[in-house]
Amino acid sequence: MTDEPLMTLAQSSKAWPVMEARNLIKRLDRLKEQPEVVLFETGYGPSGLPHIGTFGEVARTEMVRHAYSVLTGRKTRLICFSDDMDGLRKVPTNLPNQDMLGQYLDKPLSVVPDPFGTHDSFAAHNNARLQSFLDQFGFDYEFVSATQRYNSGAFDETLLHMLQVYDKVMEIILPTLGFERQKTYSPFLPVCPTSGKVLQVPMSELNVKKARLFIRIRSVAIWWSCR
Repeated sequence: MTDEPLMTLAQSSKAWPVMEARNLIKRLDRLKEQPEVVLFETGYGPSGLPHIGTFGEVARTEMVRHAYSVLTGRKTRLICFSDDMDGLRKVPTNLPNQDMLGQYLDKPLSVVPDPFGTHDSFAAHNNARLQSFLDQFGFDYEFVSATQRYNSGAFDETLLHMLQVYDKVMEIILPTLGFERQKTYSPFLPVCPTSGKVLQVPMSELNVKKARLFIRIRSVAIWWSCR
C-alpha cells in the first residue's frame, strides 16, 4: 500500500491513534512557528523488570506517532525516557538478593546494585532489558537515561526555569493531590548528600541565585572531569 492510499484511509479513520494524532495537529497548528521535527516521548520507571505494560506504553505512543506521520508527512522522533534516578520504594518479590536490595531503599535506581550481577546497576539492567524487548519488535526510538541527563547538566536550565515558575507549578499540581501528599509535595526530588536517598520533602527555601551558582560550580567540575 502506498502512502497516498494510507493517508486517505487515515483521514476518514476513527481509530483512537488517528483521533489523537488529529488533536495533536490542531494543537501544533496554533503555534507561531512549526517545529522541524515533532518529538514523541514515552517514559517508564525501572523499579522493576520491564513487562507487557511497559511495552504497551511505548507501543501506544508509537501508534499515535505513526498516525501523525501518515496524516502530515512531517518528521518525527520517538524518545523512550527512563526515570532511573527515582528512589527504590520497595523490593520487588520476583528478584534475587532481596536482603541486599533492601539496604538500598529510597536510593536512586541507578546506584542500586544489579541483583542479577550482569550490569552496573539495577536501573542499567532493566534499561537494557527494555531496549532488547523493543529492539525485537523493530521500534525506531532513542533511549534516554535521566541519570545521564542530570549528571551531564543537560537539565540545568530547565531546573532553573522550574524554580522561577515554582508558584505557578504548585497552583496547577496541588489541587490534583490528596491532603496528606499536599503537605510534602515538591516538583523537585533532591538526593540527600548524607544518606544518598531520594527525598520527598517540601521546599523550605526558594533561591534562584544560589541555584545558578551551584549549577555554575557543578558545570566546571563536569568540564574538568571530562578533560
